[in-house]
Amino acid sequence: MEITTWYLEQSDPAQIRRGSAPAVPVEVVRAELPSPELSRFLYTAVGGDWSWTDRLAWTWQQWQDHLNRPGLETWVAYVQGTPAGYAELDGTHPGEVEIVYFGLLPGFTGRRLGGYLLATALEKSWSLGTRLPTPTPVQRVWLHTCSLDGPTALSNYQARGLTLYRTETETAEVPTEQPGPWPNAHRPH
Repeated sequence: MEITTWYLEQSDPAQIRRGSAPAVPVEVVRAELPSPELSRFLYTAVGGDWSWTDRLAWTWQQWQDHLNRPGLETWVAYVQGTPAGYAELDGTHPGEVEIVYFGLLPGFTGRRLGGYLLATALEKSWSLGTRLPTPTPVQRVWLHTCSLDGPTALSNYQARGLTLYRTETETAEVPTEQPGPWPNAHRPH
């Protein structure tokens, strides 16, 4: 299968475009304590339908080591106390923050939460440098998405003020069935 990957960035926090308010009340909270269980839940619940498989084989210790790195932050969106989506921010490289993972759980799409969560993640990315052990100004926020991700991912990123700076196309083997949040979940779509 041919897969296209788009790389997008911002070079100034003034480029963030907030967009419409969510259709339901939402609270975005930083998961301040590293929790492999929470992070793996979010990763599989959001990415299970989009071929997110690179971390499925990670051990508990690999998750813990990853989450313990200074500059790595997980921000979780909650609707009525229920996790609705998340953003994982990686500010471990001086001067830049990558939004490594971002998305909503399937039951929360179509409520204008994605744009709200993304704008919030961008704001948190731009201020992440102030939360580092040695404060460092952020000069660039970036992410990538691909043709395997949700159908509105690229347009949401661009609508929030990220600009395309590179496109790559490759051929790769993709499973015919997505892993879902757990084996044999078989959710209706």
